[in-house]
Amino acid sequence: MSSPCCGFLAQYTHHHLVAFLLTFFSYVLLHASRKTFSNVKVSISAQWTPSVQNASSPAFSPGETWENNLFADSDEATLFLGVLDTIFLFSYAVGLYMSGVIGDRMNLRYVLSFGLCGSAIVEFVFGTLTEWLQFYNIYLYCGLWVLNGLLQSAVWPCVVAVMGNWFGKSGRGFVFGLWSACASVGNILGAFLASSVLKYGYEYAFLVTSVLQFAGGVVVFFGLLTSPKEVGLCLESETSLSPVERDADSHRPLMSDEEDEEEEGEEEGSEEVCDGGYYTIQQGDEETPKAIGFCQAFCLPGVLPYSLAYACLKLVNYSFFFWLPFYLSRNFGWKEAQADRLSVWYDVGGIIGGTIQGLISDCMGKRAPVLAVSLLLAMGALVGYSHSPPDQVVNAALLATTGFFIGGPSNMISSAISADLGRQEALRGSQEALATVTGIVDGTGSIGAAAGQYLVSLIESKLGWMCVFYFFIVMTGGSIVFILPLIVTETRAMWRDRQARTHRL
Repeated sequence: MSSPCCGFLAQYTHHHLVAFLLTFFSYVLLHASRKTFSNVKVSISAQWTPSVQNASSPAFSPGETWENNLFADSDEATLFLGVLDTIFLFSYAVGLYMSGVIGDRMNLRYVLSFGLCGSAIVEFVFGTLTEWLQFYNIYLYCGLWVLNGLLQSAVWPCVVAVMGNWFGKSGRGFVFGLWSACASVGNILGAFLASSVLKYGYEYAFLVTSVLQFAGGVVVFFGLLTSPKEVGLCLESETSLSPVERDADSHRPLMSDEEDEEEEGEEEGSEEVCDGGYYTIQQGDEETPKAIGFCQAFCLPGVLPYSLAYACLKLVNYSFFFWLPFYLSRNFGWKEAQADRLSVWYDVGGIIGGTIQGLISDCMGKRAPVLAVSLLLAMGALVGYSHSPPDQVVNAALLATTGFFIGGPSNMISSAISADLGRQEALRGSQEALATVTGIVDGTGSIGAAAGQYLVSLIESKLGWMCVFYFFIVMTGGSIVFILPLIVTETRAMWRDRQARTHRL
């Protein structure tokens, strides 16, 4: 008799594994290059401002040092770094709204490869070429970071759409929870690469990560299959874990059996017949599904509340992403390389949190209650971390805990829940909505994150880091408020399910 594990693995082919790994490492490399900027902020700030270290450097005479510096002091440089984060995230958000729609209408592989390679070139020019040429210009930096945000926005909707094509509803929380660790793994890789070459200059950190990202884009272009149909696999092979048992009368707007019924209806109405696990065409050509409109996608059930909740949550998550190494270095006086390595623990917590919470949501058949509990605990974790002592072991433990309760829900909303929203019953005749819905959710989140990065730098400069953490707590509570109706609905459905099972027993 075969074990459940064997049955679980038997549902996949090597094509599923290749799609998983290529999309996973695409975003790993993107986030590694993105993390480089946050990890070298102290070095960039020192290069852009006059200092004793710069003045004594044999590479510059005193006149050249003052000519090349952009700002009078580190406070002005820090504020401009916050402006760059805001510019990047706003352009990233605008790009997400557009790239999601483009991804549903063009070949996902082309869009994904273009975003990866184009962004790598921009980052090389921003961090490496300008330093080699000793050319410093505020307007050039702003323009490059706008372009970088637009190019990077093409990646996330495409990789989520490809994953949604290959892996079906059943077990999506676990599979996507494991897969969404790509951002955190990218942060860890970026921190490791940056700290390894930072002693040679911050320009080499940009060089290494941009070259790796460009190479990844080339591999994706030649190796990625965007859908099982490209190799003739049946839709049944897209499923993963066994479906959660549900009652027909329970209200599940996202995690329902209607998606499976929709897929079955599509198979019955099409001219394709599944024979031995592969498609054969009986007559005629396969009809391409029509892509959903942007406004239609925005009006789908659950899209708006989850988008607004993600705006609050991504503000907090990306504030840790952009400012944590800077905070550790400035607040505790630790060396920049030490701060980079210590910041990795936040991402470790996010990886574990996203996987475990996704698995729990699969077992429960609900997403919103799991998110609510995690976010409530995240508020307590933020209070604890704000009072962390200057001990690296204690700080790492608190960071991992905070990442578990903040990074976990963030990963769930941006991946598994976005895929649920893009494949819900309201779509029926149109399956081409995954990239569009993902772009809307992540784009709205990026708008909140963009506004937050400038606010973080402003609050820190005026009121200090403690007030920044109070701001994070308020935003985390706001994310709970936006999904409160969904929490109530799904909690009531859980209660009805429990009562129904009790009566049957």
